[in-house]
Amino acid sequence: MKKKLISAFLLLPVLAVAQEVQSPDGLLKVNLELNQGKPSYSVIYNNKTMLESSPLGLETSIGSFAQGLTKTGEEVNQIDETYTLPHAKASRIHYVANELISSYTNSEGDTLQIIFRVANNDISQAYRIHSAKKTHCTINKELTGFDFPSHTTTFITPQAPWGEGWMRTKPSYEEEYTLDEPMGTPSKYGIGYTFPALFHVGNDGWVLISETGVSSLYAGTKLSEGDRDGRYSIVFPEKEENHGVGDATVTARLPLLTSWKTITVGETLKPIVETTSAYDVVKPLYEPSQVYKPGKSTWSWILWQDVSCNYQDQVTFIDLAADLGYEYILIDALWDKQIGYENMPSLIHYAQSKGVDVILWYNSNGSWNDAPQGPHNRMDTAPARHKEMKWMKSLGVKGIKVDFFGGDKQVTMKLYEDILTDANEYGISVNFHGTTTPRGWERMYPNHITSEAALVSENLVFNQYWTDREAYSSTILPFTRNAVSGMDFGPVFFNKRYSKDQTSGTIRKTTDAFQVASSVIYQSAIQHMGITPNNLDEQPGYVLDFVKTVPTVWDETRFIDGYPGKYFVVARRYGNKWYIAGSNAEDQPKKLTLSLPWLTGQDVSVIYDNEDRTAGFKTATVNKKGQLVIDMQPLGGVAIYTK
Repeated sequence: MKKKLISAFLLLPVLAVAQEVQSPDGLLKVNLELNQGKPSYSVIYNNKTMLESSPLGLETSIGSFAQGLTKTGEEVNQIDETYTLPHAKASRIHYVANELISSYTNSEGDTLQIIFRVANNDISQAYRIHSAKKTHCTINKELTGFDFPSHTTTFITPQAPWGEGWMRTKPSYEEEYTLDEPMGTPSKYGIGYTFPALFHVGNDGWVLISETGVSSLYAGTKLSEGDRDGRYSIVFPEKEENHGVGDATVTARLPLLTSWKTITVGETLKPIVETTSAYDVVKPLYEPSQVYKPGKSTWSWILWQDVSCNYQDQVTFIDLAADLGYEYILIDALWDKQIGYENMPSLIHYAQSKGVDVILWYNSNGSWNDAPQGPHNRMDTAPARHKEMKWMKSLGVKGIKVDFFGGDKQVTMKLYEDILTDANEYGISVNFHGTTTPRGWERMYPNHITSEAALVSENLVFNQYWTDREAYSSTILPFTRNAVSGMDFGPVFFNKRYSKDQTSGTIRKTTDAFQVASSVIYQSAIQHMGITPNNLDEQPGYVLDFVKTVPTVWDETRFIDGYPGKYFVVARRYGNKWYIAGSNAEDQPKKLTLSLPWLTGQDVSVIYDNEDRTAGFKTATVNKKGQLVIDMQPLGGVAIYTK
């Protein structure tokens, strides 16, 4: 990183002070003000107000940093950094931003720094507390607010209280998103909204708010209930989370750096889909102990359910992974009882003999859930965790899926960090389910491979309502949850019914081409596919070839077209090969003219919707204007790829 000091500290002991920091292209502006000792900010993009005057500040155990402040100085820096991400939607990021650090003292003589970094479409904001005499501090409240213009509508998802849901496993970030809902509409549970949160500022553009840089030193925060004037505020976790274990505040030694709140702004949805703001302001907390390999995995549980977690069915899905050329098999919950620890060495050895590595499921444990699935008591304490991971390493297990976490408190964030850190020592990658949104974790923790934190494919099996809305989800999640981190949705189903026998269970409404496209629409470094052995005989070769070879990590991602809840088209590149995928959530066919100027004149392969909802194949040429016309059936899709 390079930092160029532009202005040194200035002593400005006045009542009203205004500062501005702009993006490198000059379009995005943050105005930071101190009025009668209270800090606030506003956001302008291309001369349009995206956030009106919004409060800043902290209330802490060592005094208020929200009022009675006196400005003592400012520092402006240029940030220019290039970094790599092996497990994300882009592999090499060039981050350029202007940074403003404004310093204030409170009535106790302690210092608050308000930090803004402004890139061309991204704002990152954090606080740093200093004290000459005090050694630690508890933050009781963040006053950071987001005051939107009154015509703004929302695409946000409610926070669930602890103890809701199956076996008291919520909050798990598995709620529905609002769809163009007016601000101030009460949420389902009345306790605010989780990150990320998308806002449509009418014709002026879009804003995505999220959080990054949360480690064991902070809690995961959320947005408050909004009011009809358009203001949302940062809120700490509920006291009841984690079954009451741990404080709902943040305590750390000084100097203390808070998490970063990120604000992505654009006139279109392109910056929202392409943002890397979750990673730009964080750093790896440790070196990877090995190269953690992305890839695809078979997974019996999703359609064959609990009973399939037996030795023979896992052999069947190991063989399926080998036939597909997949890197992994996920052996899901209940393996400890239905297969047995004593039989795992031979099963894992069999997988390895077929060129397939193993991922094992675990319950996070603790008092925060009543879920009966095991293994239990393996991940919640350090001695048990090290013993289990040493056993896994001895057998060559490559990853774990840890489920059923209980909230966003600092103590829970420490558990996430402890699991990740310990797993890295044993060369094990980590996938979290029943979990919070990852907050920069692919960069902070190199063995964090993916997480759930959304309404994902398991819900297709449980309820026809979600099955009916499968295509709809594919046009919401890429603009929200999957925009800020890899998301373990579990895509690609070809069974007509979401079951093993296909005579029972929920009924799939999407087309086969939609299912092919879902492997590109959703990004996760490991994709747990919903393919079953019978599909190898039912699908044509061009479909099977695609799902065998499609990458799971990308060098570049480009938004092409779409609107939340209606349709979505994205282009992703791996090496020199492009994959373009689209989905249609509406009940009418959709014809689109895609703008693909970088492919002008090139021939492409197209997997498209037949009228009978099977997947057809053709070749097409991107015309001299860089355009390609596509058609999608209702609840359908398209997958396009280059040679």
